[in-house]
Amino acid sequence: MMSSAFTEEREKIVADALRPVASELRLIDAGDLISMLKFECYGDLTDLVASAAELYFQPGTVKLGIGGDYWLDWGTHPRVVLDLELRPAGVTVYTRLTLEDATAGVEISHIAFDEPADDPVVNTLLLAESLTHARFVGPTDPLTHYAN
Repeated sequence: MMSSAFTEEREKIVADALRPVASELRLIDAGDLISMLKFECYGDLTDLVASAAELYFQPGTVKLGIGGDYWLDWGTHPRVVLDLELRPAGVTVYTRLTLEDATAGVEISHIAFDEPADDPVVNTLLLAESLTHARFVGPTDPLTHYAN
């Protein structure tokens, strides 16, 4: 995606929304993810992404896109990149989720708004609102649910 003044803010919104999904996916052995990518076991990867996302998002909101990539070289930590499609109401986001040893990152490839506004600020707010409404739990600390 061509970088714009809103790219960084939108990537932060998507990264914050995908944080728990990325944490779930990082529980899977990196070797397993890499072998699924290497041998093109996209059905298995689709199931894993759906299972990780179903804990936090409405069904169909987060899906595996067209596959992914991996880097596994001697003397380095593995890195897995998964192409994801996010489809909350009113917007479709094509993104690449990078999973590494202790971190994860997001790069947006393309965003398509069903009814884009002329003002990019309004579109950014729509993205944030749509992702919030697609979640099962709002953007709160999950531990606060047990404190009551």
